[in-house]
Amino acid sequence: MNDPGRAGPGATLLGSIFGRGAGAAQTSDVELLQAMLDAESALASASARRGLIPGAAAERIMLACVADHYDIAAIAAEGARHAQPVVGLVTALQAAVGAEAAPYIHHGATSQDILDTALMLVAKRALVPLCSDLLSAADALAVLADKHARTPIIGRTLMQQALPMSFGLKAAGWFTGLDHARHGLMRVSVTLPVQLGGPVGALHDPELVALMAAELGLIAPPLAWHSDRHTVGELAGALGVAAGSVAKFARDVTLMAQNEVRELRETREGGGSSSMAHKRNPVASISAAACAQRAPGLVGTLLGAMAGEHERAAGAWQAEWEPLLQLISVTGSAACWAADLSGHLDVDVAQMAANLGAAPAATGDPEACAALVARAVAARR
Repeated sequence: MNDPGRAGPGATLLGSIFGRGAGAAQTSDVELLQAMLDAESALASASARRGLIPGAAAERIMLACVADHYDIAAIAAEGARHAQPVVGLVTALQAAVGAEAAPYIHHGATSQDILDTALMLVAKRALVPLCSDLLSAADALAVLADKHARTPIIGRTLMQQALPMSFGLKAAGWFTGLDHARHGLMRVSVTLPVQLGGPVGALHDPELVALMAAELGLIAPPLAWHSDRHTVGELAGALGVAAGSVAKFARDVTLMAQNEVRELRETREGGGSSSMAHKRNPVASISAAACAQRAPGLVGTLLGAMAGEHERAAGAWQAEWEPLLQLISVTGSAACWAADLSGHLDVDVAQMAANLGAAPAATGDPEACAALVARAVAARR
């Protein structure tokens, strides 16, 4: 089985932490370029089906839309000349298809159509493994919650010992948060739209938009959303909630794994210190929390970029691209770490009992906790 955190071709030094798993992998330069090419391919196919360009030209364009055929560095350099990468991509694509098909590339579209569509494709593709990782984590925690539905533990409020509860109830809170986050992402995923409005959003060809959307598995919006960025805002919000739900789970584990508490331990390999050989740090929970910690600022940037000028923002639109890709990446990484963490937890029941015994005298209701856990587990079905 491949380790999703193992460094691969083109990996960065920190990528195995902050670019972990299949969700984050969808945000690479190669995947973004392929998504842009997929948008151009779908546009050519839809245009040919509408009789707007020759079928033979569309076929040439579609065959040329393979990311491995292009020099990403050269396209990136052109991006610096034009404040966006689509002009360079179109030039490279025109050279690839030859003189006869070249005039039919990018037919009726503007650069924002291609880049916005590509980012929606990247998001849709990344959300599949991201949601799968959230589900895996929640599934494992549901099993843990059911097993420990009556395992007594001291509850803690405001970082102080409070009243007894069960560890199963704590775990149920974790998986419930992850499930809600996953459902939110799934709702957003099925609403991600194609972008095809032409130079100022006035392109009126609903059938062309619908054909292009169908080619890509996106929805056909009633209007171009060049200046209406609610789609990006909703996606950012859902990703931020998912990161926050992972962070809650991870933060609790780091606290419960402290030497002074010792109620949980991570059983995965690693966690060593370069200077203290006796330490075994909780790697997965630390890494999940670190990835999730980056999400709120990225969400804020994307929400702040919603107030663009007129029909295409000068700077605010450009400011979305990297933060959106980074938000998908760190949230996907956090979800991947959460799936890892949930499958590598050792519960120290005896230490939970010892900590409970050291708490101020109080009684809990194990049956009430067990009933709540059963209710939460049943609600998942």
